[in-house]
Amino acid sequence: MTDVQFVTDGKGRKVAVLIDLKKHGARLQDFWDGMVSESRRKEPGIPLEKVRADLVKRGRLRG
Repeated sequence: MTDVQFVTDGKGRKVAVLIDLKKHGARLQDFWDGMVSESRRKEPGIPLEKVRADLVKRGRLRG
């Protein structure tokens, strides 16, 4: 992949990455979305009816 640079520590281990966001921004967004999704995996869900009722109450959805 072009336009990617790795940052290394004093022992030569890769510790960070720099990417060209103009070229690879969409890939970064996909990666970030996956990380957020994984971090929320164990959170309790919200029942669809509760979400729907809240949207109706806030005027975002017709009941």
